[in-house]
Amino acid sequence: MTGSIFVGGGGEGYTTPQDLLLKFGNRHGLIAGATGTGKTVTLQVLAEGFSRAGVPVFMADVKGDLAGLAVAGSEAGKLHPAFLKRAATIGLASLDYAAFPVTFWDIFGQQGHPVRATVAEMGPLLLARLMQLNDVQEGVLNIAFRLSDEEGLPLLDLKDLQALLVFIGQNAAEIGLKYGNVDKSSIGAIQRALLVLENQGATGFFGEPALDLADLMRVDPDGRGRVNILAADRLMQSPQLYATFLLWLMSELFEQLPEVGDPDQPKLVFFFDEAHLLFDDAPKPLVAKVEQVARLIRSKGVGIYFITQNPGDVPDNILGQLGNRVQHALRAFTAKDQQDLRRAAQNYRPNPRFSVEDAIRDVGIGEAVTSFLLDKGDPGMVERTLVRPPSSQIGAIDAATRAAVIAASPFKGKYDTTLDRDSAFERLQARANGAASEAQAAVTQGAQEFNAARRYTAGSTGGGTRIGSAPAKPAPASRTDSLGTAFAKSFVRTLGSTASREIIRGVMGGLFRAR
Repeated sequence: MTGSIFVGGGGEGYTTPQDLLLKFGNRHGLIAGATGTGKTVTLQVLAEGFSRAGVPVFMADVKGDLAGLAVAGSEAGKLHPAFLKRAATIGLASLDYAAFPVTFWDIFGQQGHPVRATVAEMGPLLLARLMQLNDVQEGVLNIAFRLSDEEGLPLLDLKDLQALLVFIGQNAAEIGLKYGNVDKSSIGAIQRALLVLENQGATGFFGEPALDLADLMRVDPDGRGRVNILAADRLMQSPQLYATFLLWLMSELFEQLPEVGDPDQPKLVFFFDEAHLLFDDAPKPLVAKVEQVARLIRSKGVGIYFITQNPGDVPDNILGQLGNRVQHALRAFTAKDQQDLRRAAQNYRPNPRFSVEDAIRDVGIGEAVTSFLLDKGDPGMVERTLVRPPSSQIGAIDAATRAAVIAASPFKGKYDTTLDRDSAFERLQARANGAASEAQAAVTQGAQEFNAARRYTAGSTGGGTRIGSAPAKPAPASRTDSLGTAFAKSFVRTLGSTASREIIRGVMGGLFRAR
């Protein structure tokens, strides 16, 4: 069918073909099922279909299996006979083995082009989730971001945020009068959380050059959309960083892309693997943000597809917006599993030919219960479907092949070198140096004026002590000071208090004055 992606054909004697209509590709979707039931291959098939249609794709490769999209499948592959049999069963004329235009990305910069975002782009809400801050600590973080805007202190990398937090702690009293109480213990908690991020390797993620979203939406000269694969096997060791990064990317797409209405096909398709990580222990404002993005981003031509083991991992308000669904097997070993199975079956339009609940429990590997939107946008009747074999290689690729793909990438060299522009860290450091210089100058001037006062005092006393001679023996405490001596003492006291104020203002408060 033109304008569609052929996902598979009928199993168990049913021959109804299952196609995902491209015009509804931005209506989001779900790929669910227990481990080992074929979710990754289904994801691969959908990515291939979108790429062929000229739709760029972004996905996270949590196990390394999706890298095979960069290599053509082979008749010599061990699965080839099984693939031929399935192709004949579902009416697929040819397997059309082919490699796809792949761009590898990696937050750590080891298995792909580095991916970066600035601290300012991430924003306080996502950073608070990433660092698992409480409400009070998140409030201090919001003050830091407000101060960054008003004081002209750009937050680009982690050292910028660390420097700004130190500045806030040093000037907590003055800042608290304007923005609200700043608890130094909260600043300490945030600093410790930043240290944890550094230990997890997130230092390289925050900075510049930041990811240009246009590079994720590239279409090759042959008309195929590029398949962007984020190496996430190491990233999955830090689940909060993984989920926060993907949520940030979704939010950036939502905020930056223009409205396009209902296009003939999506502008980009975003696959969110291990979707439960997005919602585990997520605060209500964050879940509300995801719901808003899922509801509105389709009008910007972006389709979001959640991949997870159980549909129950996705909140109902978001699950109800997922029009294209592929449900692989769910195993009902416990009472909770049976309850989850019943709930999953209720999410589909029934088919009188079979029990949906039984089908979800009984489908084999590579087989699924599917439902895609029909021509008028209403959900299709559920069908048992044998998923078509992919055209690219199933499984991981070797390091040499990955390196060759990265070397041939159109983005080679663009993100390799980290930039360190003038930002909050450098500007606060410059202010501190300037304030210290002002304080030193005040002390030097005070010393000069003090020496001048000493000379004046010495010249005004009886006996006319010469400059450079040994100091006169101090008068007894009971003796009345001369007018000159009293003036000198008063001047020195004034000088001392003035110099002290200058030092305090310069070191502690000077940073908060004019930029």
